[in-house]
Amino acid sequence: MPVYLDHNATTPLNADVLEAMMPYLKGIYGNPSSVHRFGRLTRDALEQARMQVANLLGAQPKDVIFTSGGTEANNLAIRGTLIAQATKSEFAISAIEHASLIAPSKLMTEQGWRLNTIPVDSQGVVTEQALQASLTDTTQLVSIMAANNETGVLQEIGALVESAKAINPGMLFHTDACQVAGKMPINFAELKLDLMSVSSHKLYGPLGAGALVVAGHVDLAPQIVGGGQEKQKRSGTENLLSIVGFGAAAELASRTLQQRQSAMFELQTQLIESLKTMQGVSLFSLDAPRLPNTVMFAMNGIDGEALLMQLDRKGFAVSSGSACDSGKTDPSHVLLAMGVAAQTARGSIRVSFGEQNTRHDVQQFIAALDEIKQQL
Repeated sequence: MPVYLDHNATTPLNADVLEAMMPYLKGIYGNPSSVHRFGRLTRDALEQARMQVANLLGAQPKDVIFTSGGTEANNLAIRGTLIAQATKSEFAISAIEHASLIAPSKLMTEQGWRLNTIPVDSQGVVTEQALQASLTDTTQLVSIMAANNETGVLQEIGALVESAKAINPGMLFHTDACQVAGKMPINFAELKLDLMSVSSHKLYGPLGAGALVVAGHVDLAPQIVGGGQEKQKRSGTENLLSIVGFGAAAELASRTLQQRQSAMFELQTQLIESLKTMQGVSLFSLDAPRLPNTVMFAMNGIDGEALLMQLDRKGFAVSSGSACDSGKTDPSHVLLAMGVAAQTARGSIRVSFGEQNTRHDVQQFIAALDEIKQQL
């Protein structure tokens, strides 16, 4: 039986979530914007999902804008906020952001904004000192991900928000929380964030749904226009089926968060302790706070893609970095930003556990890894 160890890429659809979606796949089909009873029924389901997502994130339902996923949410956060500004000044992102945030940031520089890249230390952490050195009183927006999708490193978002606002109280702060939501507690209001991106399929919900949480004071220029849905911020008939699933997954996560966190941490600890006993293994970011389910490592002298394929043949699904960057031969930009040598970075493998994994899975994985190591 294959063992899936790539939950940071996507998670399987939870059975209870699927059950919540089924009525909207079989017989409930009204457009949420329609005023008749069919439309009102689906509008109620849409707003229930909005409330469920908001409750998981410590936000107000009115602040949740549904999108097609985390990529669109990140694009809307960067492009929507900067385009809404009266003047073109500067913004800042960390050196370890996801491709879905790096790409729109590059686009904005081509349109006249200045971009400052905030460095990380050798563990992949953005320090307050590095943040302050990268910002000025004219910085309009800063974006730092809550948890890195490759290393799992957590940032002290609350302290970073406070540091940024001390430089310019009007500066907007966005965080990509796609990897945190559903794995660990995160509270939009308590962190005093202005914008936050989340994704359904990272927390046992369906593909095709995500959200950007936007504080009421933020001026946001829509990037998809036409129908005026989502409070004029994201036009297009809502993907009701996936959004209902997203809401159900968020509610499930709210109930089981502590249980998930403890179970994942146990497996993470088991894997790390086993890898420490193997010669020629480099473990990344061990001295930084991390997601409880993620381990990134490299085996010296072994190419990461070759190792990944060998593990796949033995029935283990892992990743060599971000799934959105699969097929690229360049070393991880995250590890390079941490000062890891390019040759070592090319050998990196990411294991990310999910709720169906067991201690036996870890034992089997280590045994397979040892066999491959001897062969290669």
